Amino acid sequence: MKSYLSLFRIRMINGLQYRAVALGSIFTRFCWALMEILAFFAVHRSNGGSFGMTFSQTASYIWMQQTFILMYNVIDGDQEIEASVNDGSIAYELARPMNLYGNWFTQCLANRLSPTAINCLPALLLALLMPAPYRLSFPGIMTTALFLASTILALGVVGAIAVLMHITMFYTTSQRGVKIIGRAVTSFFAGGLLPLPYFPKAFGRIVRLLPFAATQSTPLLIYSGSLTGADAAFAMGLQVFWLAVLAALGYYAMSRTLNRVVVQGG
Repeated sequence: MKSYLSLFRIRMINGLQYRAVALGSIFTRFCWALMEILAFFAVHRSNGGSFGMTFSQTASYIWMQQTFILMYNVIDGDQEIEASVNDGSIAYELARPMNLYGNWFTQCLANRLSPTAINCLPALLLALLMPAPYRLSFPGIMTTALFLASTILALGVVGAIAVLMHITMFYTTSQRGVKIIGRAVTSFFAGGLLPLPYFPKAFGRIVRLLPFAATQSTPLLIYSGSLTGADAAFAMGLQVFWLAVLAALGYYAMSRTLNRVVVQGG
């Protein structure tokens, strides 16, 4: 574990260096969240009784989504992994006394935590200063604890999905197509475009069982108060289940793939 912790620390420090990029990201996310909230306000004002979330819950959901959006991002943020496969430097990774799956998984976690560490506090402060009913609501201590636990599990699921996508680079000449499909699927089924309670009930029940809901939807619904009690416990149980399944699947796929990898040149 020392090797993985050292790698995690190095990636975190590297990601914390780009402060100007972070400031631009904070401003962009604040404006985007505000536009989304105003759009939902118009929808609720016209017919607020037919949705699975109140407007206050929806506003909190969107603020937290934009605050932690880089943490929930499955697709982007792992350029060095992609480059290592494309240019053949993956040979150096294979020569190290580290499991490649653990190496990539650790990098994926650090690449999402470091920008989030810069963005979250200023973004949360701006959201808390907004006037009612557009501001971010602060839940109770127990809800906050459940949210943090669910967020850790969500980060693990995001990393496991990301590594699975990176493994496909060994079988394709370009990952562009996989990224396009992955971005559309993960954004829609994880509640990135529309919170899952807004989905039709029958369809929503199916979507909540998929691994994508275990990324951002579960922690955000817990924070907003839309997911409580036994439903929250069941959703977090699904997060643990999908994390174990996806990690085992990724480890197996990586082992099978490395048996046929050939690095040319050098």
